Amino acid sequence: MTRPRVLTAIVVAATLASFITGSAAQAQIWSWRKLPDQRGEFVRLCSPHMVGRWAHPEEVCGCLHDHAVATVEDTDLREALLRGISERGVPTIEKDWVPASKQSMISATFTQIAKPTLQCMYDPAPLD
Repeated sequence: MTRPRVLTAIVVAATLASFITGSAAQAQIWSWRKLPDQRGEFVRLCSPHMVGRWAHPEEVCGCLHDHAVATVEDTDLREALLRGISERGVPTIEKDWVPASKQSMISATFTQIAKPTLQCMYDPAPLD
């Protein structure tokens, strides 16, 4: 089996497992922040949303993670952004994911991450 087929099979299996476990998986989704390999877990959660959109979903997700961590300094906004990407496959921040005092900063966060997001989607080279 070629590498792309193996990766696709892994992503499909992970997606099916998430559907099977249902709401229990939803309740546990943000426990990844406590794991030693946060980036790896983020990529695992994000990749199923990228399958069919991009040739290399793991690279796109890893790139999005790296840029969000490097670019967004505020912890609450960064965590909300990472949550949106891992749950939906696109940079998303729901207002109720951040404290009310920081909700006015959501737009600026999207402006800050816009160029890196496009870079990740069209040229997902890792950060130097």
